[in-house]
Amino acid sequence: MKKNNLIFLKPKKEKFIGQWLVEQGISAGFPSPADDFKEVRISLDKELVRNQESTFYARVSGNSMENAGLSDGDLIVIDRALDPVKNKIAVCFLDGEFTVKRIIERENKLYLRPENKDYNEIEIKDGNQLIIWGMVTYVIKKLS
Repeated sequence: MKKNNLIFLKPKKEKFIGQWLVEQGISAGFPSPADDFKEVRISLDKELVRNQESTFYARVSGNSMENAGLSDGDLIVIDRALDPVKNKIAVCFLDGEFTVKRIIERENKLYLRPENKDYNEIEIKDGNQLIIWGMVTYVIKKLS
C-alpha cells in the first residue's frame, strides 16, 4: 500500500476583505452580456469554513482518491466538528498514519474505500487503531 501523506494547514485568523467575485455567475455555455455583472468581495474562508476552530486544510499526496475528484496536490477542507457519515469522504488516522478515504459500512463491518481501482479497500479489524479525524467538505483544484 502506497503511503498517502497529508500536509495540514490551518486557516489564518485575519481581517482579510477577500477577492472580487462576479456575483452573476459565469456561463459555461453561451456567453452572456457582461454589462450587468455586479462585483462584490468574497472570502474563501467565509465560503468554505463553517467551524473555524475545527477546520483545517490539507494537501493531498497520492492518487488513491482520484475517481472521487481528489488528485495529488489538491487542497482539501476538513471539518473536525462534523460527525462521521457513511459513504462520505473522511481524513482518517489509521494505525499511526493519515489517509483520506470513503467510509463504508457493510454487513456490520467498517471499511475505508479508495476511489481508484489500483488500490484495495481496507477492512477495519479489531487490531486496527482508527480515528476518523475529520470530514472532507471541499476540494480546491488547480487546473493545468
